[in-house]
Order: sequence, then C-alpha cells, then structure tokens
Amino acid sequence: MSLRLQAITREEHLAFVRTRPAASHMQVPSWGDVKPDWRAESLGWFDDGGDGHGAGGGGRLVGVGLVLLRPLPKVKRYLAYLPEGPVIDWHAADLAERWLEPMLAYLKTRGAFSVKMGPPVVVRRWSADAVKAAIADPAARRLGDVEATTYEPDAVGVAERLRRMGWRRTEPGGEDGFAAGQPRYVFQVPFAGRSLDEIRRGLNQQWRRNIKKAEKAGVKVVRGGHDDLPAFYELYAETAERDRFIPRPLPYFQRMWTALTAEDPDRMRLYLAHHDGDVLAAATMLTVGSHVWYSYGASTSRKREVQPNNAVQWRMMADAHELGAAVYDFRGITDTLEESNHLLGLLRFKAGAGGEAVEYLGEWDFPLNRLLHKALDVYMARR
Repeated sequence: MSLRLQAITREEHLAFVRTRPAASHMQVPSWGDVKPDWRAESLGWFDDGGDGHGAGGGGRLVGVGLVLLRPLPKVKRYLAYLPEGPVIDWHAADLAERWLEPMLAYLKTRGAFSVKMGPPVVVRRWSADAVKAAIADPAARRLGDVEATTYEPDAVGVAERLRRMGWRRTEPGGEDGFAAGQPRYVFQVPFAGRSLDEIRRGLNQQWRRNIKKAEKAGVKVVRGGHDDLPAFYELYAETAERDRFIPRPLPYFQRMWTALTAEDPDRMRLYLAHHDGDVLAAATMLTVGSHVWYSYGASTSRKREVQPNNAVQWRMMADAHELGAAVYDFRGITDTLEESNHLLGLLRFKAGAGGEAVEYLGEWDFPLNRLLHKALDVYMARR
C-alpha cells in the first residue's frame, strides 16, 4: 500500500531530520529561505491512511522532503526540485509504488510540469591512493572509467527502479563533471571511529608539512560571524576571478547565514585565516547531524607560502571531529583526470586529505508534461 504524502510544517520536518544520523543541508527547511526565487514546501510521507488533515490525521511520519518550486515564465506551472533528496528509504523494494508515485501525484496537483531530484545513494568509492594512481596514469581520462575501490551493490537496483518508472538521469550540463545542479562526484573523509590523531596521520605528507608551516608562520584561524562575511566575500570574488567561475553575490551568503543559523546556531560556520593583520583565506562549514560539509572556500594569491588554506581546513576538520562528525565532506570534484584541466589541482588538494572519492547516483528528471519539459531543456541549453 502506498504511503500518504502531504505538506507538513517546518517544525515537523526539522524534528524528523533530527531523528536521522544525517541528511543533506539542502533538505532542511531553512534551505528554502536561501533560495527566494523558488517557493519552498516541506513534504511528509505517512505510513497509514489518515484523513489527510495534517499529522494529527493519523499515521507515523516516515520520510520528508524539501521541494523547491520554480515558476516557468508566463505560465503558472513549476519545475519541482528536491536537491539531494528526498529523505526517504531509497533501498525499499517498493520504492516506486510506495514512495515516489505518491510524490509525483502530489506535485502534479501543485502545478509541477517536471520533477528533478538527487537520490542520496552512493554508487562507488575510490580510495585516496586509487585517485592518486589514476591522476598519475596517462591512460586514465575520467575517474568514472577507473576501477573503483568499493562498489555499493544496492545502487544498481535503485537506478533500475527509477528507469522502469520513467525517470531519466540528468546528463551533466556543467564543465568537467560539475553539473548545473548538485555534484555527482564528491570527496569525503570518514571520521567515524577515528581519533583526530588517526585523521591527521591519514593526511598526505604535503598536507602535514603545510599545516606545520602555517603553525610556524603564525597563521591564526578564527571563527567569524555575519559581520565577517564581507571579508570572506572579498577573498571569494578574487578566487572566482582566478579560478574562472561566476561568483554568487554577497547578499546570497548573508541570507544563507541568517536563515541557517536561525534554524540551528551550528548549521553554518565561517572560518578565517589571519596572518600579521591580513585575512588570507576563509571558508564556510555546514552541519546536519553527523555530516559536515566544507561548503565555500576563498583565498588570496598573496602570502601563499604560509599555507592558510591547509590551516583553515585542518581547523574545520578538528572542529567537525569535536562535533561528532562521521563524515567530513569536501563536496564536488571533477571526474576529469587530464593534466590540462584547471580543476585537477583542486582534486589533488582534496585527495591529499586522505579519505575517498565518492560517486552518487546523480540527478534524475521525471517529465509530468513532456512538452513543457522539452521547452525547459531548450531554454536551459540556450542559457
């Protein structure tokens, strides 16, 4: 029997997320406040046939999702997007009938013409040593073509169920594996069951040397607040120019800080590396449950020899460990291994922290109205 799906309050949504070991930071209610161009709604899956009038109508809440609704220009129809979600039992044998069909039916009544989601399902992993060997191998062009260290057998079944329903994987539209949506490949350092000394020993020699250099040079990493976001932004704008990406505006980060910290004071943190009165590097850190993400990083080209980036990362890793993190997540990496690729340096930096490259199932689309879905594809391609 399919589950009952309905809109729920932010409080119900957040209470459910708190019962989970972790969920994506894009699946908490406050993330909707970060995206004012979208209309956000919290969805709840209930495990019995209540009367449909709120949680009080009966039933136990067994899954949640933050759906962002983006209006199509000139018509009252929406693209429905559940980034890195929803938070449901992805490995259920009856995933289609019990979980996803009610979601599609509900979103259709909300005026959605297309649904996009990002199942938080891991497909395979490559150890840091395997990534290092792949980068050194001139025959290896893409990480996805290299033998993985471990495979998650259940992921194939999830993908098969989605295809049978009519879902289609979104092909990466961005550069070098960085899609317009959320990254399919990320780099993570497992923390569960490891002491901070063990994590430090897992760093490569270059990382350990750079952390020591920063300490010796007198780099001080401090936690900042809302008033320090302009200092972060100055470095971020410089980083964007240097690394050839389009920066988000300062008000985006200010809105992000206000929204996330109102929900939980530790949801978002800001760290800044100071040296002799200069701010040389800064980064934001996000936390939901036992999962911690390095979110945005920024640095100046000045005084790079004092290694402020490694200093910031190590402080964040130490603080994440103290918070009880099971995973420290460096977020997106390129899956392109060619030496000419300007993102390869970032992959090398992240792989130096030990840990593993992780491939997720990627983002998937379901067209509820094929004509409007196709029109959106054409519009996005022209952009």
